[in-house]
Amino acid sequence: MAADNDPRTVSGEAQPDDDGALDRALRPQRLDDLIGQDAVRDNLRIAIQAARGRAESLDHVLIYGPPGLGKTTLSHIIAREMGANLRVTSGPAIERAGDLAAILTNLRAHDVLFIDEIHRLSRAVEEVLYPAMEDFALDIVIGKGPSARSVRLKLPPITIVGATTRLALLSNPLRDRFQVQLRVDFYPLDAMSLIVDRAARLLDTPITDAAVRDIAARARGTPRVGLRLLKRVRDYAQVRGDGGISPAVAIDALKLLGVDALGLDDLDMRVLQALIGKFGGGPVGLETIAASISEDSDTIMDVVEPYLLQLGFLDRTPRGRVATARAYEHLGVPFTPPPSTQSALL
Repeated sequence: MAADNDPRTVSGEAQPDDDGALDRALRPQRLDDLIGQDAVRDNLRIAIQAARGRAESLDHVLIYGPPGLGKTTLSHIIAREMGANLRVTSGPAIERAGDLAAILTNLRAHDVLFIDEIHRLSRAVEEVLYPAMEDFALDIVIGKGPSARSVRLKLPPITIVGATTRLALLSNPLRDRFQVQLRVDFYPLDAMSLIVDRAARLLDTPITDAAVRDIAARARGTPRVGLRLLKRVRDYAQVRGDGGISPAVAIDALKLLGVDALGLDDLDMRVLQALIGKFGGGPVGLETIAASISEDSDTIMDVVEPYLLQLGFLDRTPRGRVATARAYEHLGVPFTPPPSTQSALL
């Protein structure tokens, strides 16, 4: 699994030096404020309105997709739209079944329990979660050995909201218990521009439309990255300018951060350069690429490849990773089709 708290500026992972209070203030508070995830917003709106109309708790919701796209924000929006209390935890934080039992028994009717990284729950903890999701009940075993007996405690109707970046690692029985399953995807440039512009206004930072576009184009379709870049550019404008963000200020600041016009940084470029320069564009295995640049293979798969695939710079094939003509063009290298492709063209 990819390392937590990836320190790269363009990483979608949360980082220790992120300003949590400020980031929360910049997040959308309601469904009407949500930009760029139209299908997610519309599906959630229908589910929430139906639940409120029946005075019931919302069906359990699973949100999956790459990091930094607003899964945690969506959990806050769900609780706020339902008029419910939100309890936040994560898969790694729930080490024992008793930890989850303690959380569940402290929830009230219609509360929302958000479990981030839900794919990292242990099987023992999952066993406690199943009856809580299906029957709003908690099964507790009292005693040990032949004298042990199971006691079922009734829970109030609650909503479990799970979030994961690795849907494939979620067990089938757990995944099937979520009635609402939503995929969040990378944001288009227009949506990212609206997000950056809204954040600049909330930060009371003067910025031109062109500068908004420059920052949004480098945000990798990820709001968390866009907000982080905006804050770093704002710092640069304050120290080396008059506080306002013009296109020239934005480009100079982003260049200093090592982020190119497409949002690629040093790690992205090292992967592409290794794939093309060392392995002739592929096909080559993920582990081989990782070893050649001294990086963890999970980091490349989780935080580098998704964006390279989105840009069309990389293809995954049964034989390994292959660089596309667009990747060659970005590096300024003449394109040579891989041997398998050349054979197909003859």
